[in-house]
Amino acid sequence: MSQRRLAPAQRRALIAEAARQAILRDGLRRTGLREIAREAQTSVGTVTYHFAGIHEIFAEAAVLEMDWFYTPLVAAADTENDAARALLLLVDPLFDGSEESLRHWRFWSDYWSESARFPDPPAEEYGRLHLWRSGCERTIRRGIGDGTFRADADPRSVAVKTSAYVDGISTQLSLGAPGLDHDLAREWVRQFLRAELGAAFEA
Repeated sequence: MSQRRLAPAQRRALIAEAARQAILRDGLRRTGLREIAREAQTSVGTVTYHFAGIHEIFAEAAVLEMDWFYTPLVAAADTENDAARALLLLVDPLFDGSEESLRHWRFWSDYWSESARFPDPPAEEYGRLHLWRSGCERTIRRGIGDGTFRADADPRSVAVKTSAYVDGISTQLSLGAPGLDHDLAREWVRQFLRAELGAAFEA
């Protein structure tokens, strides 16, 4: 096994990324300390030296996955002047049917189903897990300000509801719900946003 000399923070980051890759490939329930150590090309002892337990590793891997998957979407939305188009830049890629998005949703579903047994994450970490929702709220607030969206909409409430709705649809997709595909999922989200914000959200 490779035991290159790394600073503790670098080694910890390497282990967390290895855990993320293992979970994406094999699922969270099949990923334990040995699988993470193998993926990181290090020993189980090194893994447990840097992390208090498996739940801490999973939490950090989840933060990495959220950063990896959502940061480009949020950045694209923040630079789009039209708030309605910006919101679609946040929503549409979630249901593009790609292997990357399917693996992400499996990761996310596994993580939240197991997270009831995890210790509560620190506030900073919890905030990073909701990077997408924060971007959504910011975009909605901007659209209300420039008249694109209904003036009486509550940005935080709509962002939370949209996040919950998207999570529910994605879970059904990952379970192979009959009659549900990615095109229909995108249309359902558009219908929801039209009802909440009063904008057209054309393709």
